[in-house]
Amino acid sequence: MSLETFEDKINSLRENERPSILLANGFSQAWDHTIFNYQNLLQQANFGIRDATIRDIFTSFNTFDFEKVMRALEAAEIVCDKYDVDQVKIDEIQNDQEQLKNALIQVISQTHPLRSSNVKVQQYESAKPFIMKFDKIFTLNYDLLLYWIVNKFDIDPRGYHTDDGFRHTTWENAEGQNVYFLHGGLHIYDDGTLIKKHAFKGDADISIVDQVRNNLNKGKFPLFVSEPTCEKKLSRIEHNPYLSSCFRALKNLGGPLFIHGHSMADNDQHIFNQIKNTNKTPTLI
Repeated sequence: MSLETFEDKINSLRENERPSILLANGFSQAWDHTIFNYQNLLQQANFGIRDATIRDIFTSFNTFDFEKVMRALEAAEIVCDKYDVDQVKIDEIQNDQEQLKNALIQVISQTHPLRSSNVKVQQYESAKPFIMKFDKIFTLNYDLLLYWIVNKFDIDPRGYHTDDGFRHTTWENAEGQNVYFLHGGLHIYDDGTLIKKHAFKGDADISIVDQVRNNLNKGKFPLFVSEPTCEKKLSRIEHNPYLSSCFRALKNLGGPLFIHGHSMADNDQHIFNQIKNTNKTPTLI
């Protein structure tokens, strides 16, 4: 049995049938696999005074996967509690979980391309027409590549319009929203009252990544879902108004859904359960 190409599948859609897409890490790695992978992030990460111990855990599990180590620490906490291990040691394990998560956030913001100009014009010319084929765009990626692509108005404009639900820099759950960052993103943050986003400050020439770094220095972190299991990811999503709204939009999806660049890992099972609830049969590309 021969596999259908992406073009075959797109061309097989009914007239005026607009598909949607779910993007995962393969989309970002297609731009630069040396940046958007866990091996590079681990090499650049700083775990503070716990650096040696946490790196030893990665070595023991023979992995670069932050989430795998997070799951191991979570399991260790549960086992230690059941065996009445000293509370000081349990607290240390809990603190290491937070250190791991915070280090991941920090290193992504530090290694991320600083400006949209780091993406070449020919790369935009390839990516923008691809994105324009889809009605609704869901992404599990934290990086700014999709954000930059949809806002590249000088390439293939043709009246194509996207709406991330933000009005200026504040999310308003707008009815016309069709871009959804299901696990948050570098440019999105919770200011304690509102969900907001960073936007390029052209008048002051301050990039989004610089604004993220400034926020991190003040103890304000991007809105990220970096929990180790699908259950904890789902809980994080359900307790945030922006994330839960995006997640509901996935369930309420109509029309065909394409999935690009996902490994179908168990820690994202909540996403596939939500897709299953739509009665969709997604197309993998």
